[in-house]
Amino acid sequence: MATVYPQTAQSLRSICFSSPQSPKRPSQFPSIRSPPPPLLAAISSPKLPARNGALHKISRPRFVARASTTEFNENIGDILGDVSIFTAYGRPVFFRDLWDQNEGVAVVALMRHFGCFCCWELASALKEAKARFDEAGVKLIAVGVGTPNKARILAERLPFPMDCLYADPDRKAYNLLDLYYGLGRTFFNPASAKVLSRFEALQKAMKNYTIEATPDDKSSVLQQGGMFVFKGKQLLYARKDEGTGDHAPLQDIFHVCCKVPVS
Repeated sequence: MATVYPQTAQSLRSICFSSPQSPKRPSQFPSIRSPPPPLLAAISSPKLPARNGALHKISRPRFVARASTTEFNENIGDILGDVSIFTAYGRPVFFRDLWDQNEGVAVVALMRHFGCFCCWELASALKEAKARFDEAGVKLIAVGVGTPNKARILAERLPFPMDCLYADPDRKAYNLLDLYYGLGRTFFNPASAKVLSRFEALQKAMKNYTIEATPDDKSSVLQQGGMFVFKGKQLLYARKDEGTGDHAPLQDIFHVCCKVPVS
């Protein structure tokens, strides 16, 4: 079991997460402050001081999420295709209608919820990458937990292209893909520390952030996301986020997409 130090956990909670027990806060957050130097030093170091003065080694593999398609049913494309979600405009749509189910290549990014700081940062990165996806003939599909009106808040304020954004208020796709869920994954997983290495990008993405995008069902904030690449119905790449902000490297996604001939 990974050791989580109180200072680290508290700093991560205050920077990145909305909790179902959190009190009601103003709709607009002020600019977030840089994390204290001791936290950055602790996360970047392979060792942390234990309470008894001994040195505790952090196992690096605990911070690494591996991409693998082997745990998924070989017919996962067909199964996911039957899942109904919503466009950001509020229209119901099946996954199978989002891209060409024969030869089309699609990147399906399942974010956490629309009020998650880290998801605004991921959405910002996906928006910047969209031109490269378009040039390669790859369809970008970003899905978040929440209702369509919550999706529109992110799309309008970030901003993010509305025609690439979808809402899954009941977490149907997340449950089907068995993406991680729970307090431990959301607040205490060591992989969540990765977000601090992208602190400037996080700040930039939060320029117009509002907590009003958070789902009304507060239990939804405990959902983690993942990244998937399909060619038609064939799953080419799958990676579950180990913790909040533990997003798949976009270079890995580009590498997969560029290897696949697009019809």
